[in-house]
Amino acid sequence: MKTVIRDVKRIASLSVRTIAGLHLFTATCFEISQTEGASMLPTVQTRGDFCVVDKRFRNGNGIEMGDIIVARKPTQPDSWVCKRVTGMPGDVVLIDPSRGSVDSLREGYSDQLELESDNDERTSPEFKSRFKEIKMSKLGYNRSPYDQFIIVPDGHVWVTGDNLSDSVDSRTYSVLPMGLIGGKIIIGMYLHNLMGFKGEYYRWLANTFSECSVE
Repeated sequence: MKTVIRDVKRIASLSVRTIAGLHLFTATCFEISQTEGASMLPTVQTRGDFCVVDKRFRNGNGIEMGDIIVARKPTQPDSWVCKRVTGMPGDVVLIDPSRGSVDSLREGYSDQLELESDNDERTSPEFKSRFKEIKMSKLGYNRSPYDQFIIVPDGHVWVTGDNLSDSVDSRTYSVLPMGLIGGKIIIGMYLHNLMGFKGEYYRWLANTFSECSVE
């Protein structure tokens, strides 16, 4: 009887330690998460796509422009979103990239920099405001919010879905605090191919963004 009790205790202890170790691993190292929705097409499928999340990038640690991240939705903290980082702290971002042009951004930002050289506002609370918008003289003050630019504040990123026509992202809920980032997606696994033993079972979701200079 004592042997049975001892074996039960040993098994229970091993089970608890295994569960605790697994939880620690998924919380700090890697986790497999399922994605749903069409916001990241064609990079991530609408359903049946499982992704490996690298938790070492949680809270925005080491995140770069172009990375695909999972994060809590600012307007619904109980929900998680999968988006691509398209703006880093200090970047000037067009609220809706489907409108406007690089030329208008360059002209407007140059005007803004000239104004800042005469009266530096970058240390003022107003400039550091989360929803600070650049009032560009070239674009005017009465334009639609989707034709305006913002400066991504420190500790935040701008995120959008690859499928801009069907994505609720920073264009709706503005900048995303880095503290809400749960990790970076590094591998995608399409369940239908895996179960049918056809096609690619997994794929590396590499950062496809390239650096460019604006003269």
